[in-house]
Amino acid sequence: QVQLQESGPGLGKPAQTLSLTCTVSVGSITTKRWSWSRQPPGKGLEWMGVIAYDGYAYYGPSPKRHTSISRDDAKNTGYLQMNDLKPGDTAVYYCAARLGFYRGGEYSYWGQGTQVTVSS
Repeated sequence: QVQLQESGPGLGKPAQTLSLTCTVSVGSITTKRWSWSRQPPGKGLEWMGVIAYDGYAYYGPSPKRHTSISRDDAKNTGYLQMNDLKPGDTAVYYCAARLGFYRGGEYSYWGQGTQVTVSS
């Protein structure tokens, strides 16, 4: 069973940097792209950005100013880094991945989400 798992510190302070990791539970895959979204309390899902297989990252309008998405293909892992945290970054963060299987087939998966709270 394929699972994505987000991990990282659940609490950050304003102006700090916070990094989240997303890992895949299976091998024999190629990750086509990683994407990150978040859902602030009481609001809808907000797409943050995606990194393609060629390493180019594309970002949504918010919070583009202090977000960086990267990947490590050797580890089949995706990363989200946010600098200069603000209380408005408090949200549940989700990763998603488009996986290509060596045996054939290409499918998209979502993680269950991880809570990040920014507070002094």
